[in-house]
Amino acid sequence: MSERTDQEPSRPLRSWIRSSPGTHIWLLIIAVTSVIVAIAPDQVDRVLLHRNSSNIHQLVQHPVRALISSAFWIANPASLALYAVLFEVFHAPVERWLGTLRWLVIVATAHVVATLISQKVLLTAIQDHRAPRSMTHVVDIGVSYGLAASIGVLAYRLPHPWRWVYLAGAIAFFGIPLVTGGTFTDLGHGIALAVGLLAWPLTRGVVSRETTPAFHVKRDHP
Repeated sequence: MSERTDQEPSRPLRSWIRSSPGTHIWLLIIAVTSVIVAIAPDQVDRVLLHRNSSNIHQLVQHPVRALISSAFWIANPASLALYAVLFEVFHAPVERWLGTLRWLVIVATAHVVATLISQKVLLTAIQDHRAPRSMTHVVDIGVSYGLAASIGVLAYRLPHPWRWVYLAGAIAFFGIPLVTGGTFTDLGHGIALAVGLLAWPLTRGVVSRETTPAFHVKRDHP
């Protein structure tokens, strides 16, 4: 699938949303669930977050539901504005570039792989008595894993030499917490970033209809 670039000069916001529908549908669902968490009584919001988490307990009891539902909740509704910015900066450009199907394959794969591997590592730590058994019920909301994947694959959209600067920053951002005693969530972020970087084959053969590519750099010709 190729990038959508239908132009509606009089309605730039509508044009932007239509060019990346998956990103904005996902963001809308997160906004709705965030409002639910914000207005729910304390005990109810904790039950909701645990029930929709992809922790060890939920993965054992309801694996498919846990993997899907955890992608549509955030633990702190106050973070919604930040996630909205991050979705627009990373998810939307990738979806416009690769098309909704390829973008969805990348972020869904990252979400599932990062969740399963990080929770398996946590389970091993619990069995080896390096982590408390209560961690089987820890809230593990996976919205950020998909973001890490989009951050990774977006590197292939940047021209040289900015690609290497961007890539170094992304690796440092996710890698430093991991190598300095990071949590299972930090491990999940690192795995999701790697999935995005390994998705390079899905970026080949993409025919863009943009007249001016994203991150366009003008060159002076002699």
